[in-house]
Amino acid sequence: QVQLVESGGGLVQPGESLRLSCAASGSIRSIYNMGWYRQAPGKLRESVATTTPAGTINYSDSVKGRFTISRNSAKNTIYLQMDTLQPEDTAIYYCYARIQIVGGTMVSGYWGQGTQVTVSS
Repeated sequence: QVQLVESGGGLVQPGESLRLSCAASGSIRSIYNMGWYRQAPGKLRESVATTTPAGTINYSDSVKGRFTISRNSAKNTIYLQMDTLQPEDTAIYYCYARIQIVGGTMVSGYWGQGTQVTVSS
């Protein structure tokens, strides 16, 4: 009923930039918090950047000052501008959203399929 589709990953060299997009679609009544998470090989999934409908934004310390999350509520889309990428940013990046579906009363969490970001010289 709900899909989150990420795009924009790829292979870049250290110091370069990438922009990720995540679009939510389906029987959506309301979208609450949205965010980006990442999981590197052998590590747990971690929060990268989150945003609320009111515009409150939080970043992990490791990306603060280099990454920027933005949201287009009219398009049910969030973006992650990643600048000055470093090899330690290499991971699968996942989009997450808390969504209330049409006809539903509960708010549930949904994940995208993930997009690979590789930073290597």
